[in-house]
Amino acid sequence: MKIQLRHSFEEIILLENFLAAWDEFIPGKRNKQDVQEFARYLMDNIFALRDELESGVYKHGNYHSFYITDPKRRHIHKASVRDRLLHHAVYRILYPFFDRTFITDSFSCRNGKGTHKALSRFREFAHQVSRNNTRTCWILKCDIKKFFASINHETLLSILREYIPDQDILYLLRNIITSFHTESFKDIGLPLGNLTSQMLANIYMNELDQFVKHKLKARHYLRYADDFVILSPNKKWLEELKPQIALFLQNSLKLALHSDKTFIKTLASGVDFLGWVHFSHHRILRRATKRRMFAGIKETGGEEVIQSYLGLLKHGNAFKLEQEVLNNYWIWKELDKSA
Repeated sequence: MKIQLRHSFEEIILLENFLAAWDEFIPGKRNKQDVQEFARYLMDNIFALRDELESGVYKHGNYHSFYITDPKRRHIHKASVRDRLLHHAVYRILYPFFDRTFITDSFSCRNGKGTHKALSRFREFAHQVSRNNTRTCWILKCDIKKFFASINHETLLSILREYIPDQDILYLLRNIITSFHTESFKDIGLPLGNLTSQMLANIYMNELDQFVKHKLKARHYLRYADDFVILSPNKKWLEELKPQIALFLQNSLKLALHSDKTFIKTLASGVDFLGWVHFSHHRILRRATKRRMFAGIKETGGEEVIQSYLGLLKHGNAFKLEQEVLNNYWIWKELDKSA
């Protein structure tokens, strides 16, 4: 039996929890019209929301949809301020518990983790497996096909029931989860815009993490969102793992591997992972990332953008690229002045 959440539904809807959730929600949003309208009668709105939750009549609202490019085009669905405040209140209570159930080498949307930590861990694994580059390091690189759009609601709720005994919390989570679905299927998909979606996606994929670590005994495994890698000196073993992982994803999580983005390669030949191409002794920025970076610099030309990209480049072997970024920045800046 899995460990059980000891928090109650009442803790989620406490006034103190909603006020703390508001403080976490509001930064960077104060100038938004919908946020200002909600804030104008903040306490009345919070009490009304609590009354609906307490009486069991709360119903999650609709979403506003739009597209962003980050770096590829993504369809974002944004809930109302009221519902997003509730997401934060739920997240504050549930995230600390579920984070303790996750494996160490899951790096997406977790406090103290992130892309840079994942890259460092990848390098550490590569050194261990290759014995400091004295033997071949093979890498099974996997990607989930249309991950967020493929998460099955009933499968997710079944996983949550194993951890959460409080029926009111489960009812609330069902309300949030089923508030969104893909155009094609009514019981599939999580919206990219919800804070709770990040947590729920990690809970969903934690099933895979536990399978790979404890059933398949993969020691050098790490995951970031729906991208994951397993490193080994044994290519044949990795070839045997691939169909087992595909079968587990299909049978247990209703997910599929992306055939074009799942492969086995040597580290020496270069492995594309988290925006960088990794080699035995160094890593370089992916070409597509480089193109987007220069397009972004040309479009905005702001000092903050430049510093952000320079910070990114510090995590790889990119001294020449850093100089190119600075040179292009000054050229475009002078052109703007003379325009």
